[in-house]
This record gives sequence, C-alpha cells and structure tokens, in this order.
Amino acid sequence: MKFIIDNIFLIGIALISGGALLFPALQKRGAKVSQLQATQLMNQGKTLVLDVRDAEEFATGHLPNAKNIPLAELDKRLKEIEKSKNNAVITVCARGVRSASAAALLTKAGFGQVTSLEGGVDAWKTQGLPTVK
Repeated sequence: MKFIIDNIFLIGIALISGGALLFPALQKRGAKVSQLQATQLMNQGKTLVLDVRDAEEFATGHLPNAKNIPLAELDKRLKEIEKSKNNAVITVCARGVRSASAAALLTKAGFGQVTSLEGGVDAWKTQGLPTVK
C-alpha cells in the first residue's frame, strides 16, 4: 500500500498512457474490406467505388470506375450518389483513414452496405492491382 501511495503520480501516468494507446483500437471504425473482397464486390456489379481523395490525388491513379468526391465536399454532394443507396459502396482514400470517415458519413446518411478499402489505394497498388489515370 505504501508503494502505491508513494508512486501514485507514476501509476496515474502509466494508466493514462495505456488508455491512450488502447483508445484507437477500441473505437468502432466501421466495416472494412480487403483488396480481394473489394475486387469480388466490384466484379459482381452495381458497386459504387467512391474515392474521397482530392482531385490531384485522384488524378495520380485510382481504382477502375471510381467516382471522385473529396471528403470535404461529400456531405454537400450526397445527391450525386443517392441512386446507390441500396447498392454496395466501397469508400477509398490513400491509406484508409479518410475513407473510414466517409463510410461513417454515408452510413449515417442511410446508405445500406458501406465499407472502406483496407489500406486504401496504397495497399491496392502494392498488391499490383490495376489503377486508371
């Protein structure tokens, strides 16, 4: 008991830092799909691939048949993709961080089957999968 009282400050810092490390892992990030799963969904048809990177990033290479709506404009441009509300939607960005935010926004807007590409376009290219410029 004396040890705990003498070192309460250090114990507190250890608990706080441990919690800070666990916090991102415990947050719900939404559904993710691997490159293989994304390819299968795209081959089934009626799947919207939504690239939420900026136009400049999109121009450097994107997934085939992807539609580009930057994340900052997504909430204002939902009407453009409203016809895909009942279809599968795969959100894509460079590494999978922005696409997870886009997937959450689309789910909140009533889109039924929304997933985020795990690892983003970077992982897609690493796997040697096709991109379009």
